[in-house]
Amino acid sequence: MRNHTTSIVNTSIVAFLFAIAAAACTTTKVVPASADTHDHSTTVSAPAPQSSALPPDAAGAPARLSASPRHGEMTMIHTPTGDSIRAWVVYPERSTKAPVVLVVHEIFGLSTWVRSVADQLAADGFIAIAPDLLTMKNLPEGPDSVLAPLATSAIRTLDPNWVQQQLDAVAKYGMSLPAAQQKYGIVGFCWGGGVSFAHAVHAPNLGAAVVYYGVSPATPSLSSVRAPVLGLYAGNDARVDATVPAADSALHALGRTYVYNTYPGAGHGFLRQQTGMDGANMNATKAAWPATIAWFRKYLES
Repeated sequence: MRNHTTSIVNTSIVAFLFAIAAAACTTTKVVPASADTHDHSTTVSAPAPQSSALPPDAAGAPARLSASPRHGEMTMIHTPTGDSIRAWVVYPERSTKAPVVLVVHEIFGLSTWVRSVADQLAADGFIAIAPDLLTMKNLPEGPDSVLAPLATSAIRTLDPNWVQQQLDAVAKYGMSLPAAQQKYGIVGFCWGGGVSFAHAVHAPNLGAAVVYYGVSPATPSLSSVRAPVLGLYAGNDARVDATVPAADSALHALGRTYVYNTYPGAGHGFLRQQTGMDGANMNATKAAWPATIAWFRKYLES
């Protein structure tokens, strides 16, 4: 693979990325699938998974967490910016050190559902850390139904560069854990999907990224991507899907690893809303989650 000089992403480019990410994730409109629903997947060989289960949908998340045999805990992580960020950490049941995967929440904040996704990643063999990127906003405690509208408003006020600094600190914390390997990946959903792609632009030591229905970074910034990126998109999500072809062209021209799958008929947020779109969301979930685990195993496992 050719070596390219890392470009410096200026604040305006990153801010633009976060603005369109927030816009993409707040829409509830269902639009027709684009004409290009070609599956760009490749076969990813990986060891047999430790768990064949899928993450629950939003309705099933509380029961999944209460029944989990894995150790999960809330912790506070100090960052170089002088802030402390809250994070949910779940450990896998394995005898060897595990790679770390950061789980970036949607516009709804660190919900029960996001914590259940972290639990499933731990079931699949990873140390999963889901940071609460709204920690400094001091939102009130309460059920997800109360948190969601407050989080949606607060998330628009986050500075994108600050967010990336928090993720750097969380990754450093994760890899410092005695049970951790010195490798980390990132996965994000909706707004968090855009953040995870932006982290691939930002972090040269990132091991792998997975983007669930998040917008792509501005094309000029993509030259600094080093980590392999997997994109998982819904066919009925034209606003997000419109940002994919330019990223695909740019990253392949640069010789980077970018694979994306678009699932026909699925809607934005299909992993959270698995019963939607007349079965298409579940079909997408059944394909996307194994692809996610295979991707992280391929690029993070020693």
